[in-house]
Amino acid sequence: MASTSKASRLFELADQREYALCQSINRTIRFRPVKGYFQLVSRLGDGWFWYALILSIPFMAPAHGQNIAVLMAFTGLTCTISYKGLKHWLIRERPFISFPAINCATPPLDRYSFPSGHTLHAVCFQAMLFATLPALAWAILPFTLSVAASRVVLGLHYPSDVAAGALIGGLMGWTSVQLFGDLLQLSQTVAAG
Repeated sequence: MASTSKASRLFELADQREYALCQSINRTIRFRPVKGYFQLVSRLGDGWFWYALILSIPFMAPAHGQNIAVLMAFTGLTCTISYKGLKHWLIRERPFISFPAINCATPPLDRYSFPSGHTLHAVCFQAMLFATLPALAWAILPFTLSVAASRVVLGLHYPSDVAAGALIGGLMGWTSVQLFGDLLQLSQTVAAG
């Protein structure tokens, strides 16, 4: 309980400091094309884009694609468990809840804000792709960056939620490939890439 109250006090201070930046980024949804684009990116980032990508990797990289896909699926599951646990332990309210001037442009998938699960997954998968299939990783990078930006643009997260999600996700993706790449014979893919 003591750590939760410390986290709550820290988040209250951070919320106040990030509010102005968060609100100014969120104002871009006044432009319909911006709002529509980031709503679409957010919806695809709910998992649909990543599921399709994971299912298609065995066809794009026949030599080791199935192993990469399996590793991405299991790492993605680990990401989900991790971010959900962190959100329920740390309990940071979303910006649009704490500050009515911030507009929520799409319904959130869960209640709490820290860290951004969308960003965590996107950066995790991005890191895994850079380690195993760099050409594909470069093609996916604009989508990953758009997912991260969408979280603040749509009023769902503070910039620090996105930064934390990116850091955690990047570490989880990189660590997964380092720990299990040899087991799944991905080291040859990395060397060939």
